[in-house]
Formats: sequence, C-alpha cells, structure tokens
Amino acid sequence: MIDSAAVMGALKRPKFHQEVAARTGVPGVATGPRGHRRGRRRPVRRSRVDGGKGGLVLTGQLGDVMKESARIALTYVQSHAAALGIDAQSFDGREFHVHVPAGAIPKDGPSAGVTMVAALTSLLTGRPLKSTVGMTGEVTLQGRVLPIGGLKQKVLAAHAAA
Repeated sequence: MIDSAAVMGALKRPKFHQEVAARTGVPGVATGPRGHRRGRRRPVRRSRVDGGKGGLVLTGQLGDVMKESARIALTYVQSHAAALGIDAQSFDGREFHVHVPAGAIPKDGPSAGVTMVAALTSLLTGRPLKSTVGMTGEVTLQGRVLPIGGLKQKVLAAHAAA
C-alpha cells in the first residue's frame, strides 16, 4: 500500500549508494569526464606493477589523444616527483597500468589529463582522492591545465552525480 510515509521514504533515499565511494576511495583512482556528449562521469584507475618493463600500459578503448594524455601525465609526475612528495625511485623497473572502464565504449580527447595526473600521484603517494570530486582538463608537460570544452554538460553531470 502506498501512503504518504512510503512516498516520503522513497524521496529521501540517496541517488547513489556508498559503494561508489568504496570503489573509488582508494589510492590510484580518480573521477574524470566521460565525455561532454553523454554528460556522465568516468573513473580512471591506475595500478603499479613491480618488475614490469617500465613505462605505461593503457586499456579501455582509448583513442590516440587520450593515450597521449596518459603519457603526458606519467612524464609530468616523473619530472615533478620531488615536488609532489614522491620518491624518484618509485618509477624504477615499474610499469603503470591505466584503465578507463566501460571497455566497449570508445574514449578519446584530452580532458582526462588532469584526472590521470591526480590518479597517478594518488597511487604513488598512497593518498586516496575524494570520491565526490570530479576532474576535467588537458594537462601540458609543464603542468598547465588548459581550457575545457563541454562545460555545461560536465557541470550537469557533476550535479546529477551529487
């Protein structure tokens, strides 16, 4: 039976459950853009593999521009390791794996650059990022974050996720 108490109970439920925070609230995971056309958020996950060949492994149907963003993020973090509180030897003989979920959906564009820098820094410092913070923006090799596109859709996606 539907009564006013049932309606009020349904309306007061949170949009998202705490499981999202549990999945993303670990070092090496950051929330970034999913593309301004869809207006959703996408987690970027990084992991470090000891004894690997070194360098970067990318998975998740990434286009050329997004692959460049990942390489720039790794280069930036390596060249600014001391300023970021990362031991420079953290990179020796280690391979870094970047995975952007939703494997069947092609992803491209530079907007995840800042997210990738944050995820890698989080992984190497052991400090998790807040799961409620979304990021967007292209990062240069000097660490500048460039102007973004699709701002309206990205703001609407962030609002819907809040």
